[in-house]
Amino acid sequence: MAYDLEEQEQLDTLKAWWKKYGNLVTWTLIVALGAYAAWTQWNNYKVSQSTQASQLYDELQAALISKDNAKVQRAVSDITEKYPSSAYAAMAAMSAAKNAFDANDLKMAKTQLNWVLENGKLEEFKGLAKLRLASIALDENAYEDALKFLSGEFPSELMGEVADRKGDIFFAQKKLNEARQSYQLALDTLKSKDPLRQLVQIKLDALGGSTESSIAGNDTAK
Repeated sequence: MAYDLEEQEQLDTLKAWWKKYGNLVTWTLIVALGAYAAWTQWNNYKVSQSTQASQLYDELQAALISKDNAKVQRAVSDITEKYPSSAYAAMAAMSAAKNAFDANDLKMAKTQLNWVLENGKLEEFKGLAKLRLASIALDENAYEDALKFLSGEFPSELMGEVADRKGDIFFAQKKLNEARQSYQLALDTLKSKDPLRQLVQIKLDALGGSTESSIAGNDTAK
């Protein structure tokens, strides 16, 4: 497909911006947008929790605040080994994955996220884990692996983020028509007040896509 000079400059600008800030934005948005649904489900998850599990999770939070990745991983290992069926375990693994990613320890980040996929009890946590694994695969240029993580079923609250992430993958593959379609689907799926909508619209506009937001589709999701 041929592009005129102005279109090519827009694409180059978007590529440069996304290469520099894409993963930071991706992880931040996933945490912010998925946290409420996951936290609500966690509060409704009725399972007996021991005092020790709670104490270990408190230790994890302290390690996270101090940004001590080694202590974080040790605390998570204790929780997931001793209380693997508890909601604390999945929450701990997700937190540890984010901390490992920030510390540029992608191997550990993927290990923790895969633990959630294999052992997590809540679909919201599993969905978030797949989104984060897809983001890492995208950063590693493993596009087919990234798309595999985004296949299958997701909780309805995460479908907008899934579509947005697919758009990023297609954009990286230079499949611009597919990227436009995915970004538009994300806009059609996300609620009108969702903070992710603005970023998706920017990416869609940079590809010369429609500037109109599909509010009708969002009204049903409010």
